[in-house]
Amino acid sequence: MMDSGVNASSSLVYSGLALGTIVRIHVASQPSEETLRLAVPRALEAFQAVERACSRFDEDSELVRLVREPAGTKVAVGPVLFQSLQFACEIADWTQGRFDPTVGAQMEELGFRRHYLTGESVAWTTDINRQATFRDIELDAQNQTVRLHRPLLLDLGAVAKGLAVDLAVKELAAFDFPGFVVDAGGDLYAAGTDGDGNPWPIGIRHPVQRDKSIWVLPGVNTAVCTSGTYERVSPNNASSHHILDTQSMQSARGFLSITATGPFAMMADAFSTAAFFYSPKEALELLEEAGLEGVIVTEDLEVKATSGMEGSLVESV
Repeated sequence: MMDSGVNASSSLVYSGLALGTIVRIHVASQPSEETLRLAVPRALEAFQAVERACSRFDEDSELVRLVREPAGTKVAVGPVLFQSLQFACEIADWTQGRFDPTVGAQMEELGFRRHYLTGESVAWTTDINRQATFRDIELDAQNQTVRLHRPLLLDLGAVAKGLAVDLAVKELAAFDFPGFVVDAGGDLYAAGTDGDGNPWPIGIRHPVQRDKSIWVLPGVNTAVCTSGTYERVSPNNASSHHILDTQSMQSARGFLSITATGPFAMMADAFSTAAFFYSPKEALELLEEAGLEGVIVTEDLEVKATSGMEGSLVESV
């Protein structure tokens, strides 16, 4: 997911590359070098751990090894992959299948198949059952196993980056920073305050004037995640993008971007995507039902917000 960002100059910034994006860590104070040597690698490692577990593009990832097992095989998986799958299936059930993590094959057909580092195309040879849905995923929480009842290809892009942000925040929270932000290409969490003791100013990128923010909101101990239809366009079809309506198997229409805010990035990440499969009114209701706030930008650049968000937004100048 892309297009939320921190508009702050009074912070130190550290960066790394993971999950197809640049991960930036903003720290509000001037910590000791020893603290930085401990804190920043631990936060960045959280992203690497999620990538090793959930990447659809890495032949050695847990996700790829799982889907290559024969259908019906019970497979023990690690906690990161299990948590991602479990949450994705919960959102799929909540949305009655509008959101579904079994869209990997359709994503590949649209051309979303190249590894962001190597540029190599994923060569998928396993036969996929195109009728498979999230209901073909059996999760055993007690034994932490997964059974796929039909051959399918998973895509956890709508939850994995948010989970990585949450795990990185957990690592950084163990250190005595007055404030920090973990920003992963539009999925972010703002903790505490910025270097001036103010809420972190978080810009929501304008979906047309890409070098500008359309709105700015204050962030204190909150996750902000934005999904945009324009950030990842299909290399095979210029009119298609990466947010797929699983009922029509077409790219979702009606919105340019949806931003969700809440206590956890994985939750905000998933619902900022799931809301695309509803009408504007229903999308806002979905966010509120999930205990989130949000902002939607329609295809005609109409901006609407949940009731709790309306008083917080500041129009960017």
